Amino acid sequence: MKPTIIIADDHPLLLKGLYDFLSEKKFNIVGQYPDGNAAYNAIVKDAPDIAVLDIQMPIMSGIEVAAACKKNKIETKIVLITLHREKDLYLQAKELNIFGYILKEFAIEEIELCLNAVIEGTPYFSPNITQSLNVDEQADEKLKLLTPSEKKILKLIAEDNSNKEIAELLFISARTVEKHRSNIISKLDLTPKTNSLLLWAKEHRTFLI
Repeated sequence: MKPTIIIADDHPLLLKGLYDFLSEKKFNIVGQYPDGNAAYNAIVKDAPDIAVLDIQMPIMSGIEVAAACKKNKIETKIVLITLHREKDLYLQAKELNIFGYILKEFAIEEIELCLNAVIEGTPYFSPNITQSLNVDEQADEKLKLLTPSEKKILKLIAEDNSNKEIAELLFISARTVEKHRSNIISKLDLTPKTNSLLLWAKEHRTFLI
């Protein structure tokens, strides 16, 4: 049986266009919705295999739907479509374990490729956005190795805080900060030079959201 797919977009013409295109390509579209809340309710009720969502929608955005699915351990694979190229939005979406991210201007060209990849269990992130944002996928993967506390400390390092200042801000000891720094250096596979962590943190600070 073909994987079940729902789609959601608050623009009726775009929603119809996407539905018609995917139906023509023989994808199994089982629902189409005009806002994020309706899409999320359908995900909870019907558990579709894939949900293709516009990022900006009334009541609940695509990002909010993805966040709710992650929080509630819902297994529907989320694909987000957006007009926006902001790196922080892209990185926020990646943090939510989404399976696809494509730009609306390339949606018709890429949605078939994206869905076929997702059906095979492979995430698809549009080259058009990763190239335009100069996204360092390797750095993004390394950051996934860090704990929330380590990410917080790395962000404070990028903001030029000393060990003592970080310790005071986080209500921990300077020795604990130093231990975290050592763990971060190891996980990021950096050479333990004096400024190696500071330089890496500054270079990749846009990833530290």
